[in-house]
Parts: sequence; structure tokens; C-alpha cells
Amino acid sequence: MRRILSSTVLALLVFGGLTAAFGQALPSAKPENVGMSSKHLAYLDEIISAAVVRKDFPGAVLLVARRGKVVFRKAYGDSQRVPESRPMAANMIFDLASITKPVATATSVMILVERGQIRLWDRVKTYVPEFTPYYGEKGIAGDEVRLYHLLTHTSGLPPYTDAKEAGKKLGDPCSTADLARTIAEIPKESPVGTRFVYSCLNYITLAHIVQKVTGKTLAEFAEETIFKPLGMTRTFYRPPEAFLSLCVPTEVIDGTPLRGVVHDPLARLQGGVSGNAGLFSTADDLAVFAQMLLNKGEGKGVRVLSPLSVERMTEIYPKVGGSGRGLGWDLDSDYATVRGDLFGQASYGHSGYTGTSIWIDPETQTAVVFLTNRVHPDDKGDIIALRSKVANVVAAAIRTK
Repeated sequence: MRRILSSTVLALLVFGGLTAAFGQALPSAKPENVGMSSKHLAYLDEIISAAVVRKDFPGAVLLVARRGKVVFRKAYGDSQRVPESRPMAANMIFDLASITKPVATATSVMILVERGQIRLWDRVKTYVPEFTPYYGEKGIAGDEVRLYHLLTHTSGLPPYTDAKEAGKKLGDPCSTADLARTIAEIPKESPVGTRFVYSCLNYITLAHIVQKVTGKTLAEFAEETIFKPLGMTRTFYRPPEAFLSLCVPTEVIDGTPLRGVVHDPLARLQGGVSGNAGLFSTADDLAVFAQMLLNKGEGKGVRVLSPLSVERMTEIYPKVGGSGRGLGWDLDSDYATVRGDLFGQASYGHSGYTGTSIWIDPETQTAVVFLTNRVHPDDKGDIIALRSKVANVVAAAIRTK
């Protein structure tokens, strides 16, 4: 199975490694130098290569970092199969889907909290006057939704709304402001704070709030305050044309694979910039972001978040403890299978519909970035179980704390 990495892919890996060495990527080290076992990490080749052979997904990039050093970085299989096969390379750019939520949106929100421009206790209605509460059986209005309810998916909003219908009403493309106003009027399905329902609509609303407060789109604000300071030069919304050849295609729609165009319909409706999806990045850039969090908000010599903000984001938010969520990050919800069975309860992460995931463990100073193109070409790939298995192999390779 290890032969699945062709000589062409290996050559691209070398090139990608050289690019990383001269760019902003984390430095590399042998696993043993940071208390991990190379021999045990070799199991990763077996389980990922087997998944590619089974056609669970065309290809993948896996990066493992510990104590600020990359100890494993590999590409597997193909970046695309339609219209022709192309090999995967470790420096390729993926549609992150819902990883957008913690990396771009929640981080931007917390930066505004730190600057005193918003509060998590603020009513959503302050920024979106049309935002309705939950109404009980007798038509009595429930409590107001606060910003922290959006961040923790406890607002009462449903998971999604029909992008085609929204486009008919608002135009295609439409503004985030118009879509947020439409979302605001959607009937809430449960009293605020009582139930965790993972909803993209929460984060579209947050993106609108960021823009309303700052006068900048979420893409502009995140680039200015997060990605540029950290040297994440291959992290962006709407990838520039110069990077399109490095973008891993997702689903084939109307006979053409989406390449550098966001897969999520509501994000596409907004022209590619959204709070729930739309961000593109590489494994190396995400490792830099993860290390910033492990460093309590500092990376590349710059501070992006305060230590207390990182703590609040990466612990279960006490006001809605049953959600299993932090402020943007997942710790113990039904979606937290990315953790596997061995990383502890202090670890956190997120997954994306396109087949992407990141998991970060502060106890062992470890980050696992696993990016696949499981929706290519027909949205039928399978990745959930393998994410857990990858996390288990990485965790078991740790020999010293």
C-alpha cells in the first residue's frame, strides 16, 4: 500500500518541503527529538493508504506537529480524479469548509472582544435588529439571543437554510448583511441556550456583525489581524488566480470540479466570503495557527490573542455547558470524534464538510492537521472513522510528556 505515493508525488513533497523551509512554516524535527516514536507514526501510512485504495477519498495531506516542530508531513493519493488524475502534494490548498468557523470567524470575534468593541453578552438584536427570539406555544417571546449563543450553536437557529431559495429572494450573489437579515427572521426551533444544534446560520450572522462593527469584510479583517501577522501566506478567501493550480478541487457541479471556489452553497451565494465556510489554506499554515493557540495566543513573534481569550475559546463555555463547545472550538460535542480515544478532555478542534479537520492538544503540545478531498468528485467520500484512527495513532506515538 505504501507504493501509493508515486515518484512524482515524492518529488512534489520535496519541493513542498523546501518551500516550507523558506516560508513561514513551523520547523521540522525527527519525532524522537520531541518525544515521539517514528516507528509508531509509520502506522499512519498503512491506514491512510488503505483508505485511498478503498476510494474513501481521492487523496490527503497529513501534518503532525509537537512542541512547535513538524514531525510528520505527507501527501497521499490524488488531488483530483476528474477530469483527469493529478497527484496530491503536501503544499496544496484545501477548501477548509467549517474550519472557517473557529479559525477566521470566532478568532475575529474574540479580537473585537479584546478591543472592547463588542461583548459576548451583547444581544444579537443590537447588531441585527430583525433577529427574532424563540416563541413558545402560547406565542410568548423567550429570552434574547446573545453573541455567545451564536458562537456555541445554542441560539435556537436550525442547521441551515436553502441557498437557492435565498438567492431567489435576495439575488445571487447577495450581501452577507441581506442574508443575515433573512436568517434573523427564521423561526427559532428551541429556547435560547437550552439545546446544541450545529448551525452554519450562527456564523453567517457573526460574519455580518464583524463587518458591521469594523466596516471591513470578514475576509479583510481576518487577513489584517490573523493571517498576515502569522505569515499564513496561503490562507485566504477566494484564492487568487496565481494559486488556483495548487487548489484541491471539491465536488463536480455541472460537469466542472469546483477549484478555488467554495463548496458550501450559502458561502457561494455570498460570493465566497462567509462566516461558516469559504476559507482556503494549507496544512502548514494551519499548523502555524495551531501553534499560536498552543503558545497562548502568540506566534511568529506577534500576539494575535490574549492568553485568557485562548483559554475561554478552548474550554467548554460554562453558560451552555451541555453544548460541549467552546467559543468556536469543539471539545465534547457529537462532532468531536476527531479527537479519537486517547487525547484528553482539554484537547479541542474542528472538522469541515469537505473532509478537513484539525485537532489540538495543549497537554501534550500536539497538533494534528488532516486534510482530504472526500467530496471529490461526487460528495460520497467517507472520512469520519479514519479521523479518529489517525488521532489515535498520533496520540499513541507520544512517548514522553
